[in-house]
Amino acid sequence: MRSIAVYIICAGLFVTACNQSTPKSDTAAATTEAPKPAEAPKSKLDETGTQKLMTLVTHYYELKNALVATNATAADEASTKLITDADSLQAAIKTDSANNRLYQQHLDAIRQGSKDILALKDETCEKKRVHFEKVSDAMFALLKNADLKNAGVYRQFCPMAFNDKGAYWLSNEMEIKNPYFGKKMLECGEITDSLK
Repeated sequence: MRSIAVYIICAGLFVTACNQSTPKSDTAAATTEAPKPAEAPKSKLDETGTQKLMTLVTHYYELKNALVATNATAADEASTKLITDADSLQAAIKTDSANNRLYQQHLDAIRQGSKDILALKDETCEKKRVHFEKVSDAMFALLKNADLKNAGVYRQFCPMAFNDKGAYWLSNEMEIKNPYFGKKMLECGEITDSLK
């Protein structure tokens, strides 16, 4: 009987874990930031291509952070930058036709998802988040194919997003800041992968 009570308590704690949103101090947030790599980021791309790839990643983080804050204006601004970045990176890798074909589909998905986010007039960001998932999946596939290293990229997952279907996003810090729920369930999620 006692083991059943313990099991019920453990199950209850597990279910409620994603619903906690305890604010953390600035000091606590600083300690969960990804350690800065000793080496500069590198990839299969040349130096210019890798720099353009990192610019794309930086603006992706801006989009993610805008959705965490439920800031539609900032999400639109970041989406505009991502469209430009995808075009710029595409131009940088055009000289290598094998890489161009490999990366083209991911860049197209990032570009289209960003355009879809930008086209939505949605102050709650709920509809924008649907397209963010597509951008996130394409971004991770692009970074994996480019074999990005030394960039401190974490792939995170929320099992409760989109009616428990679940969804991924990327972050440059270990602390979970859920872009699919914002303040509603800020800390719901886990790290599932990293690019080191």
